[in-house]
Amino acid sequence: MSNFKITLKAARVNAGLTQKEIAEILNRSESTIINWENGKTKISVMDFKRLCSALNVNESEIFLPYKSS
Repeated sequence: MSNFKITLKAARVNAGLTQKEIAEILNRSESTIINWENGKTKISVMDFKRLCSALNVNESEIFLPYKSS
């Protein structure tokens, strides 16, 4: 197992999905996905698990940026 992590955006791009497509899969707005990818808002544990499943990645492989204000 590798300690290498990729960003949420990289995982989405690798899965061949757009922000809009992920938003539809998760029943969230496209702006929510954009905010998660840019670290503007935190993602809930449940959404994160669903997102990883949709992207076909292990939860430990994703690096989530979060910029505190």
